[in-house]
Amino acid sequence: MLLPIHTSIRPSRTPYLNYAIIAINIFLFFLTHSYQQSTYGGGRALALVPWAENFMLNPATPFLWQFVTYAFLHGSLAHIFGNMYFLYLFGNNVNDKLGNINYLCLYLGGAIFSGVGHTIFHINPVLGASGAVAAVTGAYLVLFPQTLITVVYWFIFIGTMELSALYFILAKLIIWDNIFEPRLSPSAVAYDAHLAGYLFGIIAIIVMLLTGLVETSHFDLWSMMKRWNQKRKYRDSAAAGYSPAAAAKSVKSKQVKSPAQIKKEEKVTQLKNDISSLISQRNLPTATQKYLELIDVDETQTPPQQYLLDIANQLASQDQHTESAQAYEKFLTKYPNYGHAEQVQLMLGVLYSRYLNQSELAIKNLEAAAKKLTDPGQLKMCSDELKKLQG
Repeated sequence: MLLPIHTSIRPSRTPYLNYAIIAINIFLFFLTHSYQQSTYGGGRALALVPWAENFMLNPATPFLWQFVTYAFLHGSLAHIFGNMYFLYLFGNNVNDKLGNINYLCLYLGGAIFSGVGHTIFHINPVLGASGAVAAVTGAYLVLFPQTLITVVYWFIFIGTMELSALYFILAKLIIWDNIFEPRLSPSAVAYDAHLAGYLFGIIAIIVMLLTGLVETSHFDLWSMMKRWNQKRKYRDSAAAGYSPAAAAKSVKSKQVKSPAQIKKEEKVTQLKNDISSLISQRNLPTATQKYLELIDVDETQTPPQQYLLDIANQLASQDQHTESAQAYEKFLTKYPNYGHAEQVQLMLGVLYSRYLNQSELAIKNLEAAAKKLTDPGQLKMCSDELKKLQG
């Protein structure tokens, strides 16, 4: 038995929409259930009220609205707890990455698509958010495949282990739970709805990444696939007799690199690879140290957007204020179109004001941040800091 209990990343913003969806599901569960006489054993049990059955998805005579309403109904406490648990575990980070509108479209689209998947293969009525949650989990697989999931296992022994999201979600949640396990122990679970939800979530996020609706990063599955394809092409070229060294010799070069230049380039390449590997493992302290080594070797080097932001945040948390400010400044210079630049400017303003005693730079960044900040807490912090500097 394997149960995921923790992921190695946390959302940078409060996932309000995911919390709202969870709250709505819980509210509707208690609204649509009451204690009724049980047909088994003569006792009373919590059961779906008769009027709510009209909102289940009935493949025999489906209404369009049922493809949404069925996903907000649940059959038991265990049913809703399981769905909301996984929605909380994986949905928070997906909501943070997609934003509220895209996340809502993903969730409702997953519900509809999984409902269609169930209707194609079955005639029995269905209810539950499992298909929508599967879509969210499939989205997590694409967006954060390299993150680590802490899993509790109990067979003969009980313990915990860490597995990458790619392998856990693909092998355990999709293949084992919904393809192999149904053959071993058939049940009333809507496995086809789950698979349709996973498929929708995976395809929807890949499309969003390709069209730019969602910003791609070095961590997502699409980027991993592109890197794998590049390596494959290189291996194929090498196997066919292509030699980068020989090709380089055939091209006349106007400038011959000195041994010192070659050594420097090799060092830069090694450090960049180390940073990429360490960040994918969420080992930010060591990655940050490698970054400082990198800019010491070549100060013009700039890591990918998310890498640099993570490193700047880590430096700030380690009280390395000068290095952190330099990293944030480099970030704003290199990535001026970043969607949350005002939060970076707020951090810079606070660093310059509280720790580096550079009031002019502090005011410049805080005033720029104040024009775009929407979070009340951040706005108050920005305003209070400006008052102290200008008062």
